[in-house]
Amino acid sequence: MKTVQFREALREAMSEEMRTTKEVFLLGEEVAEYNGAYKVSQGMLDEFGPERVIDTPIAELGFSGIAVGAAMNGLRPIVEFMTWNFAILAADQIINSAAKMLQMSGGQVGCPIVFRGGNGQAGQLGATHSQSFEAFYAHVPGLKVITPSTPYDAKGLLKSAIRDEDPIVFLESEKMYGDKGEIPEGEYIIPIGVADIKRKGSDVTIVSFGKIIKEAHKAAEELEKEGISCEIIDLRTIRPIDYAAVVESIKKTNRCVVVEESWPLASISSEIAYHLQNYAFDYLDAPVKRVTQSDTPFPFSPSLIEEALPNVPRIVAAVKAVSYK
Repeated sequence: MKTVQFREALREAMSEEMRTTKEVFLLGEEVAEYNGAYKVSQGMLDEFGPERVIDTPIAELGFSGIAVGAAMNGLRPIVEFMTWNFAILAADQIINSAAKMLQMSGGQVGCPIVFRGGNGQAGQLGATHSQSFEAFYAHVPGLKVITPSTPYDAKGLLKSAIRDEDPIVFLESEKMYGDKGEIPEGEYIIPIGVADIKRKGSDVTIVSFGKIIKEAHKAAEELEKEGISCEIIDLRTIRPIDYAAVVESIKKTNRCVVVEESWPLASISSEIAYHLQNYAFDYLDAPVKRVTQSDTPFPFSPSLIEEALPNVPRIVAAVKAVSYK
């Protein structure tokens, strides 16, 4: 095992796939000369050259359309957005072209493409630069949606995404690129659609994903001091969701809290709660609770940011609300 940063894990995944598969290439804003807005693609231009690591204009709809066309014609593009907030401009190509191409062509034309970049809030960047898009894209049939929370998951899932035949939305927290974690020295992949139990427990299941899972871990440590044992499930893949892993955990703990960074309406937490109501109702000893971002545009003030996001006190309160201890 070796210790790497989150950004380095992503770089290794892309570089390894580009070395073995000539159809894979990277394009996006500042990915070449500048080595990536968050230095994810550092050194890749030197290794692979300007035909496979391509700087684009700040025109998300345009270069996404070029990439979708390339994918339809046998290449395997990786599209980097400086932030998923900017990718709203490319939503037409992601949702109306990439996601629907296989069905609309009667299975004749696929679109093996990965759209990736920074997601969620990254401090005082204001409402238009601080949005989490997991539920937004998970709503669309034809897309797969992935959001890793560790360098290990980032590399293994990105390699799987690049090899996948479907269009992938790969969401990386802007505040996790410097996070460090262990990954194997050799090649490995993580299957898409498989959740991971990040912490074993017996009293309450906490379901989460992305960087906000860090708050779930902190809350679990506080609750452990009070004799409440929390199991933490990292979904990792938001579409398809590994419902079976969540249900199996509920059979053991009989209680569930879902923590996510995005808004409450039509959220992933709503989907999890609905599924448990239908397929794990007899195992639930309390209603499912959720802890989400406040139902408002994201604030700029540091004190309001703390209140808007799921935090340890809110998660602890939710767990205690479903627990008898």
